[in-house]
Amino acid sequence: MPVGSPPEKGYVRRFELRRAEVSSFEDYPFNIPAITNLRELNLDRHMTILVGENGSGKSTLIEAMAIAAGLNPEGGTKNLLFETRGSHSVLSDYLQIVRGATREQDAFFLRGEGVYNVATRIDELDEDAEGGPPLIGSYGGVSLHAQSHGESFLAMVKNRFGGVGFYVLDEPESALSPSRQIAMLHLLYDLSYRRSSQIVMATHSPILMAFPHAEILHLTTSGIRAVTWEETEHFQVTRAFLADPGAFLRHL
Repeated sequence: MPVGSPPEKGYVRRFELRRAEVSSFEDYPFNIPAITNLRELNLDRHMTILVGENGSGKSTLIEAMAIAAGLNPEGGTKNLLFETRGSHSVLSDYLQIVRGATREQDAFFLRGEGVYNVATRIDELDEDAEGGPPLIGSYGGVSLHAQSHGESFLAMVKNRFGGVGFYVLDEPESALSPSRQIAMLHLLYDLSYRRSSQIVMATHSPILMAFPHAEILHLTTSGIRAVTWEETEHFQVTRAFLADPGAFLRHL
């Protein structure tokens, strides 16, 4: 397996919104301010992080990016296809993926709310398999249902993310304690800088936002803008709270 950085421009350079095909920007999801003002979203070759308040459109946008890249809406790979509830928006139908000259060899969409469904589908396929090697072997050899939520998350990234890949993550911190978030941060860094991968992630976690040299994009009511880690509300509120939690409690 190649070791080193992903291509200079990344496997995916950007996503473009085909605005001329949108019938109305007053309808969901195009009425979300960050999407209303979207024309193109350029990706860092290592790590692009989407941040913003609840309702800012992070998960809607990152889900659409994953679908436009050919990944299963509920999580998984291009080949692990299933649907338990068709709830994704139509945004992916209007996103154009612009790829670099080099194609990734692996891809996965990991979302906080979808791990249970992915684990169930893997177990179902292994129960019905005839002769072939079990899929669970690519996920560490132990059923994801036999592990805690956080352990299954880490097992997926550690065992299934093979490198030379394009990986999309939606709020992975939802299953992880702070120490496990640090472990996840290390795994993602290793994937990108040592195993030639490109990652896009939506998160509320200031720990995961600390990924070195990440491109952090803040979804706001006026659009999307690049910010530093220290400029994010997540960092500022967490630092202020830890410095004086009593002041926050007295204010509340």
